[in-house]
Amino acid sequence: MSVKIIDSIMGSGKTTWAINKMNTALSSQKFVYITPFLDEVQRIKRGVNSRTMVEPNSRNGEGTKLRSFKELIASGFDVVSTHALFKSADDELIRAIEEGNYTLILDEVMGVIDRVDIGKSDINALTTSGLIRVDENNQRVHWIDSGYDSGRFNDIKLLADSDNLYKFKNLFVWTFPPQVFSAFKGTYVMTYLFDAQIQRCYFDLFGIDYQKFMILDNRLVNYNRSLENREAVFKLINIYDGPLNSIGEERFALSTNRLKTYSPKVISRIKNNLNNYLRNIMGAKAGDILWTTLKDKQRALSGAGFSRSYVEWNIRATNDYADRSVLAFIYNRFINPYEKVFFETPPRNITVDDDLLAVSDLLQWIWRSRIRNGQPIDLFLPSARMRNLLLSWANYEI
Repeated sequence: MSVKIIDSIMGSGKTTWAINKMNTALSSQKFVYITPFLDEVQRIKRGVNSRTMVEPNSRNGEGTKLRSFKELIASGFDVVSTHALFKSADDELIRAIEEGNYTLILDEVMGVIDRVDIGKSDINALTTSGLIRVDENNQRVHWIDSGYDSGRFNDIKLLADSDNLYKFKNLFVWTFPPQVFSAFKGTYVMTYLFDAQIQRCYFDLFGIDYQKFMILDNRLVNYNRSLENREAVFKLINIYDGPLNSIGEERFALSTNRLKTYSPKVISRIKNNLNNYLRNIMGAKAGDILWTTLKDKQRALSGAGFSRSYVEWNIRATNDYADRSVLAFIYNRFINPYEKVFFETPPRNITVDDDLLAVSDLLQWIWRSRIRNGQPIDLFLPSARMRNLLLSWANYEI
């Protein structure tokens, strides 16, 4: 069955549509709703009133939320939970889902690949000792020592035995088990700019078929980006255009690598520019401000009056900052290099759109502010690349 991607701009009513779908579905149809944050779990529990959405807990005999999740599914309950718990899905949970009439609603794409914490020397030791074999065609890691019961590499064995482990150069990469999506009778993924997302690359990697839709007037219709009314959103964004932007003119300025290697002098300059914009040019109070940068540089760039107004650049699906009007995005977003090369290297040959991903994350972050309520915002975006990408998005060029 094809996955239905609800690729709909922020504020178009994706969550409202999902709640209505669950409220109007037949009682025989069961749902699993997965969302990034715990507070969204509570919102779904309050909003769905035609059935009882149950949240997994750790109060059962084995004391784990995953065990609770499995028991709820086996008992036929409608379940609402988080990305973090859903990512731990195993064969037992998959079998339980297959046996029920379950539909998955996934609120926002989730982390479907991750680097495994193991060093090059340990990978070599596993290979030379005959514990693992790496498939030459797709680089999947197979655990071949059936007598290995427990030890320092037991976590690696579990990943390999579930067919979710790949060797990539000198790394091991975990992938979310793709069979989870085929276990459901139907799957909806609610996001925006799906073509930019790593989950799109993951679907292409595993041959998971999908169709794109959008929300229009509270209805699910075929995807047509010309109906998004991007220009109306862009008109609400007053982007700073002045000398403080000079720090970000070069293509890779303010990227992860640059932020980590800038000299103390350059970091001081960026901090001064940020402070100048927020405090002097805008005269913003702490309650007006929302700003971000690479997490590693939060403390170095924080200043009096806005240190507590920091929110990570990849935050999604929260309304906690819907009153903020003065924004600063001190980051130039590029995909993690290992993710990009992992997908684009033969035989996978799956294209990653770095620019569309950057503007997708920028828009999601901006949407945490009061723009979500149709109110204008001011934005300091010193990266020339990020400014140009935002303009290209507004003009339907990407």
